[in-house]
Amino acid sequence: MSGSAEATEAAGERLGATLGPGAVVALIGELGAGKTCFVQGLVRGLGTTVRATSPTFVLVNQYRGRVPIHHVDAYRTDSLTELMDLGLLELIGGEGVTIIEWADKLTPLLPPDAIHVHIAGVGDEPRTITIRG
Repeated sequence: MSGSAEATEAAGERLGATLGPGAVVALIGELGAGKTCFVQGLVRGLGTTVRATSPTFVLVNQYRGRVPIHHVDAYRTDSLTELMDLGLLELIGGEGVTIIEWADKLTPLLPPDAIHVHIAGVGDEPRTITIRG
């Protein structure tokens, strides 16, 4: 349970500290649930000092931490083909950590060992963050 943006970020940071090369984090949640906030903590936990921003319009942001970090936002994508054309499968199979917002749009492309993060709640509601995998 997260009652603030800071707590959501802290949950992401704790997960990020545990991740290594090849990890895939699949984020799912409503618009405004706090996915990007969670990612900001996640990349901090992976050792970057840069504040993550949502790649909604560029689709992929890259960060340098203790491993390369690939932050993908599938919100504006229309098809699996479009995501594959972006090189998503190469990112997933690489040496970095791949973080995917709106991962429910590309479920067939996710590896079996992906870590699934579901954030429920919007607006002033407390967030329930479920992590499995």
